[in-house]
Amino acid sequence: MLGICQKCGNTQWDKEVQGNKIICPKCGNCWTFKKLPVFILTGCSGIGKTTTAQELQRMTDQYVVLDMDFLYNIMNHPQSVDDNYNMIEQALSLSKNINQTGKSVVWTCAGNLEKFPRVYSARFFSDIKVLALTASSEVIRKRMMEGRNIEDESWIQGSIDYNEYLRTHNSIEDTKYDKMDCSAETPKEIAEKVLEWLERNR
Repeated sequence: MLGICQKCGNTQWDKEVQGNKIICPKCGNCWTFKKLPVFILTGCSGIGKTTTAQELQRMTDQYVVLDMDFLYNIMNHPQSVDDNYNMIEQALSLSKNINQTGKSVVWTCAGNLEKFPRVYSARFFSDIKVLALTASSEVIRKRMMEGRNIEDESWIQGSIDYNEYLRTHNSIEDTKYDKMDCSAETPKEIAEKVLEWLERNR
């Protein structure tokens, strides 16, 4: 809805954004919108993104917390690069409309972080802030095997490798991220720290 010109009805994804103003290139109509940040809570499989998000939902109603898996399932498990770009585009298109309520969206999302700044809808946000949850390799293995009953060693090792990348880097291509070690804390304690991070960056 946000990107539809009310003057000429232009629905194309071709709008210019200057600050908190949207300009239709077809008729020149200009309208304002709420330009807020969008937040991404990331981490490897088994780190506790979903559990943290559930705790976060219980703590505050100031953010709309969503799981990228629901779009992944709706889009029938996208595999190609174009499919994944489309999924991120849809996520940010939804988010920019939710933002008009005055609330920012927090997405839980494991991968495709580098795609967020590159899609059309990224222009409608004041910032894209990413927080990576990390833990020791031993904790990741235990959570996957005991917490989720995962026995696939290639899956476990892939998560450990991704976690190690997140721990030892500060960005994935052009997407920078903050890091939070959650090896020892309870889900509630982790969610409290995530909420503090959100408040600092809103």
